[in-house]
Amino acid sequence: MKLKTLLFAFAAALTIQTAIAQSTPAPATEVLNAAIKKAAKEKKQVLAVFHASWCGWCHKMTASLNDPAIKPYFDKNYVIADFTVYESKGKENLENPGAADLLKKYNNADQGLPTWLVFDAKQNLVADSQMRPAGAALTAKGDNVGCPAKPEEVAHFIASLKKSSKLNDKELEDIAVVFRKNEIKR
Repeated sequence: MKLKTLLFAFAAALTIQTAIAQSTPAPATEVLNAAIKKAAKEKKQVLAVFHASWCGWCHKMTASLNDPAIKPYFDKNYVIADFTVYESKGKENLENPGAADLLKKYNNADQGLPTWLVFDAKQNLVADSQMRPAGAALTAKGDNVGCPAKPEEVAHFIASLKKSSKLNDKELEDIAVVFRKNEIKR
């Protein structure tokens, strides 16, 4: 009888450990490397979006990127890599391990959420969610636009997309229209 109890306890522990392991998000470096590899193969860029479950503007960013009017534009030009970071106490298990380090590496650690980074297929940072003075390097600190909504934020996002994709003026304007709706909903 003791052997059955021991075997049952072992099986239960193994089941729980497997469930926990399966629910742990992939490390940020793995997510980014997979996105870079896919982008290189498909001749696209990577749009890395950092968010948290508690962040209302993060949900607006996701909803805007997935708006049926513009989603095909992003699908055609970008591999979107999602990263969960800065979760509230008790939900840290939702975070991609190393996502905060990735933000730090690219000078975006203290910028708030959502934060987005655009990489080329060689993992060079091309643009990010920080508005900076004209001509400033990506290493200079700027102001995070997060989910673009205000006119100057949308303009920064559109300029970043124009710089990093083959989107035409009509497509860029369609994207701007969707993101401008977030300003109205504030």
